[in-house]
Amino acid sequence: MLRYEIPMATTATTQPAPALPAEKYFRASLSLLVLTSILTLASTGKLDLFTSLIAPLAALQKGYRWWHGRPVELAPRAATWCLLVYLLFFPVDALFLSRFFVGGSSNPPLFALLLAVVHFLIVAMLVRFYSASTDRDAHFLSMLAFAAILAAAILTVDTLFLTLFFLFLLSGVSTFIGLELRRGAAGTISPVPAHPETERKLNRSLSFASLSVALGTILLGGMFFFFFPRFSAGYLGRVSFSPTLMTGFTEDVELGQIGEIKKSSAVVMRVETGKPIGYEWLRWRGIALTTFDGKRWSSNVINPRRLGTKADGWIHTPEPAQKENISGQTVNYTVYLEPVATNAIFVPGRVLAVQGNFSGGATNSFAAMQRNYLLTDETGTLKVPFGNFAAVRYAGNSRLPPRDAGRLRTAGADYSSDITSTYLQLPAELDRRIPDLAREITKNAQTPFDKAQRIETYLRTRFAYTLNLSGKPGQDPLAHFLFETRAGHCEYFASAMAIMLRTLGIPSREVNGFLPGEYNDLGGDYIVRASDAHSWVEVYFPGNGWQVFDPTPSSGAGGNGFLTRLGFYIDWMQMTWNEWVIGYDFAHQVTLAQNLQRGSKNWGESARAWFDRKQQDAKRWLKSWQLEHGSLGYLLPVVLVLLLLALRYNVPAEVIRRMRLFLRIRAAKPGRSDPQLASRLYAELLRVLARRGLPRAETQTPLEFAAAMDSPQLAPAVQEFTQLYVHARFGGAPCNTTRLGQLLEQVRALLRSWTKPAR
Repeated sequence: MLRYEIPMATTATTQPAPALPAEKYFRASLSLLVLTSILTLASTGKLDLFTSLIAPLAALQKGYRWWHGRPVELAPRAATWCLLVYLLFFPVDALFLSRFFVGGSSNPPLFALLLAVVHFLIVAMLVRFYSASTDRDAHFLSMLAFAAILAAAILTVDTLFLTLFFLFLLSGVSTFIGLELRRGAAGTISPVPAHPETERKLNRSLSFASLSVALGTILLGGMFFFFFPRFSAGYLGRVSFSPTLMTGFTEDVELGQIGEIKKSSAVVMRVETGKPIGYEWLRWRGIALTTFDGKRWSSNVINPRRLGTKADGWIHTPEPAQKENISGQTVNYTVYLEPVATNAIFVPGRVLAVQGNFSGGATNSFAAMQRNYLLTDETGTLKVPFGNFAAVRYAGNSRLPPRDAGRLRTAGADYSSDITSTYLQLPAELDRRIPDLAREITKNAQTPFDKAQRIETYLRTRFAYTLNLSGKPGQDPLAHFLFETRAGHCEYFASAMAIMLRTLGIPSREVNGFLPGEYNDLGGDYIVRASDAHSWVEVYFPGNGWQVFDPTPSSGAGGNGFLTRLGFYIDWMQMTWNEWVIGYDFAHQVTLAQNLQRGSKNWGESARAWFDRKQQDAKRWLKSWQLEHGSLGYLLPVVLVLLLLALRYNVPAEVIRRMRLFLRIRAAKPGRSDPQLASRLYAELLRVLARRGLPRAETQTPLEFAAAMDSPQLAPAVQEFTQLYVHARFGGAPCNTTRLGQLLEQVRALLRSWTKPAR
């Protein structure tokens, strides 16, 4: 059997292929399909800059040339050799080149291999695109584009993927419609060239059909997504392909490290609270550090305590922590934490209980449930034993310690040995000027609380905040900050206050975490960025626990302009996407079902109540109207009879039909061919004649029916009408709607006084 392939492009040595239906539509659709798949991969942010720029430009160049009918650039043999050569280069890419872009990933070898495969996929797609000449090539390109979309789905969970996926779906539907038209034209020997106007109409119809199918697919797929049972992802679902992790929050933090984090504006987490938390010392607490060697803070806590999941699904903190500051404000929150290079999770105040999947895997197995636990220590730091290499969502409730100055002033200085042995530690070599400065600042303060406030105020008012430090800190960066630069990052301020308090015998520690961030009233959440990374001080007061002090000056408020508001909308969409698409699970399905049940019940009750009110209002209005217009009440039966007669003889339908025909005639453009309008007018003529006993037989053509008209009054008008109709319907002549309308009204007028001759 011979196989016939329709050429997709012409060459210089062959005759031009005959014009195929919607050829440019097909070429544009396939080019957009390839371009969209490449752009989707580039939008993930996981590819290198060279590939992200060159690959889309190459696809655009080929699409432009193909649209203008240029010949193929690569012969099939040359395309095959290109792919074979790249296969030899593939191990170099996987083992060396791609490894440069995955240094901070949680699984560099796997991520490098994936990037190399994506590079090979893009090269194969472009090589095939530049050598495509048959429908088989178009099918293969479509499969490669679909593989690129699958790779992008692995690499990203961003909302931009949804937009690009819709464009891919739209171009995919258009491409296969074009392929079907080409397949249907394969049996024709010499396709008839399409008129430009007809070609434009066909392209518009195909575009509308493609858009309708794509929208229907998205809507139907969305319904299936929300209502189908949810299953946990496999291995790739828990592997993070993020090439970079936010670093700096580790058990050992060097002075200046937080300042480097603050130069990034990347979103680290979103904390959904529903409403703003009115608490001046609100911070997202991460790691508490106890030991300072002059340059670096660390934690010397050993044997952390394991906190397992209780029967209610929550992880509760130890009992002493539950009883601290019981008069403090309690807050409930949900955290969406991006991948970070730390085991700590971030919570406000003193955490009471948290709930989330901290097992590093699925939650639908007994083994995973056994792994779902946290580690804590005496500093109150909560750590995930399996790392935060993938985005994690957890809920919690915490208590915010109250700031009662009177009570804190009477707390005294009766510290336990455990507190003093850990939180009064000082570096082996401490500049003598530091304790002298602490005593000078607090010389008139009587209580530890007053001393802490004095040092806090001194640092906030006498020093400057900057991310651009000048000069070298030398061997003693803390003394360099206090007595030379008098400006620095937040960790310099926190370290200075903590060490000065310790020289005064007041237990203190440095805490790393985040400032509250921007509150987005659209989503009811705090947007916390890397630039919100912060260090502060916690001071211990007997009987009152640890209190927050922040000696760092304010670095300025954020903007409130249009761009800020637009960013809130975008972030709300991102949070909604993460909550109801990326993190959609069985619990969300239960919540959605409950909301739908409550919503439908409320809507049903509201609708019934609304109809009852309207019915009662209508009854009262009719009664009052009858009392005011008693004589007019007798006209109601007459109106009802006339209405019934109008319905009996189909008067409303006749009026609507005539009105639609009148508007259609008015909207017609003069001098333009319109076979459909001519057919509607001719059908109206036949209907008018048939009502007066002059039907057209099924075997008669329009001209035969007009010639058979035996009435000398009707025949001229009917014959002229028929001639105009035939030329407009079958001859491509302009539809003279004005003359056809006049002839139709003339026929109606003649039929009113016409008497059918007896036979």
